[in-house]
Amino acid sequence: MVERQLHPFIKEHKHALIFAGGIATAIIGAHILKSQTTKDLATKGMAGVISAKKDAEETFQDMRENAEDIVFDANMDTKQEIYIERKE
Repeated sequence: MVERQLHPFIKEHKHALIFAGGIATAIIGAHILKSQTTKDLATKGMAGVISAKKDAEETFQDMRENAEDIVFDANMDTKQEIYIERKE
């Protein structure tokens, strides 16, 4: 019964209801964003991202150093082989 009464009202004032819903969503969103809990969660999330970035940079640096060592050792082995072949 209530549905039959609301349907014509909703159909007639569709744009006004969408506008009111948008305002309500903006007000609720502003309160959520201003809350201390949201700020704490955002801070913890950002700290986690920064920590992960730091760990990734350290891992990348270790990988780079290991690759440089491998290249250096390979060059030294090649130079030793060339030196030994020419010496004989």
